[in-house]
Amino acid sequence: MRKYCLVLLINLIYLNLFAQEEEKPVFVIGGQIMADMGYNFNQVNPDWFDVMRPTQLPAFKNQYGTDGNVFFGVRQSSLDFRTYMPTPLGKLRSRFAFDLIGVGKDVGRTAFHLSYAYVEIGKLEFGQDWSLFCDLGLYPNAIEYWGPSGLSFFRNIQLRFTPLNGANRFAIAFERPGGSADQGIYRDRIELQDVKPKFQLPDLSAEFRMTRNWGYAELAGLVRRMAWEDQGAQPYDFSGSAIGWGLNLTTNLKLGQKSMFLGGVIIGQGIENYMNDAPEDVGVKNDFDNVNAPFKGVALPLFSYSAYLNHQWNERFSSIIGFSAITIDNTDGQKEDAFHIGRYASTNLLYYPIPNLTAGIEFQWIQRENFNDGWKTSASKIQISFRYSFMHEFNKSKM
Repeated sequence: MRKYCLVLLINLIYLNLFAQEEEKPVFVIGGQIMADMGYNFNQVNPDWFDVMRPTQLPAFKNQYGTDGNVFFGVRQSSLDFRTYMPTPLGKLRSRFAFDLIGVGKDVGRTAFHLSYAYVEIGKLEFGQDWSLFCDLGLYPNAIEYWGPSGLSFFRNIQLRFTPLNGANRFAIAFERPGGSADQGIYRDRIELQDVKPKFQLPDLSAEFRMTRNWGYAELAGLVRRMAWEDQGAQPYDFSGSAIGWGLNLTTNLKLGQKSMFLGGVIIGQGIENYMNDAPEDVGVKNDFDNVNAPFKGVALPLFSYSAYLNHQWNERFSSIIGFSAITIDNTDGQKEDAFHIGRYASTNLLYYPIPNLTAGIEFQWIQRENFNDGWKTSASKIQISFRYSFMHEFNKSKM
């Protein structure tokens, strides 16, 4: 019996070593070529002509010129590089990817836009990836780039640790801090021009996901400290800080063999830059009883939700339908035309004539509601897109 066990142990060790020797490094090139075209029935910020963002709707009549414009673009085209390599510490995975949606100084242009740049080895990951506060599984099978406004959807530079990864998954991360402020009715005050941001601590995020046969449920959390210092010599001192926090409860629920419900709710404050489409993290609140600083910065509370249905009609056709919204709890120091509520809805019909090729038509609707001036405006768009996706693997033996 001992001899049999010893032989079995030797065979298992040999098979394990042989399997390790046979596992080769893999290099993957993937991406997509995508052409979008459509018609904007209403006004949108021309810098965001091919996406639908409630924050980019006009804050007053005719802010962005004329209604009714045709658009064409290839900005959703992307390139994706990945590697997989066995190491004594576990499998090493890396990813570097970009698309052509210009942002920042390139906003409105077809320009390089970094999507991913990270390395994962064992339980550790570092680089730019989706924030743990986000749930990528909540994005519907849509062809519009930006998507539902009520989602948390943010790629951030981070150091992530995942001690549990299976049917139950737990991860925690330190993420790059940041934030933005709406100085509201006081934005032209000279005293505020010397107020500078200060970030002494990283943002802390975590998620727990439970996956079962019916789908999954996930709870993510975020906490952060934002601070600002008044470096001027004016009589007022506007230095201050605010704590941002958020909870994101999401789920994917299987509804039969062909349908999936995607739903989520977010509550928090001072986390607007983690949202898919939201204004500033900090707003100005009047504090006239304070003789040293008659107004102060506070974290803006928010509430958002998203509910979508993905449906596969058959192997050739699929559709989505859903609605999403975000509400900001504005302060009394913000301007009357400050962003208050954003709403987003869409539906589509996608066609898959051959593998890796998609053609589709999609209707999108968005709405913006201001804080306190009674302004409400909406926009709708018809989009037609064609997408070819590709991916090819190279391993060491083929190179």
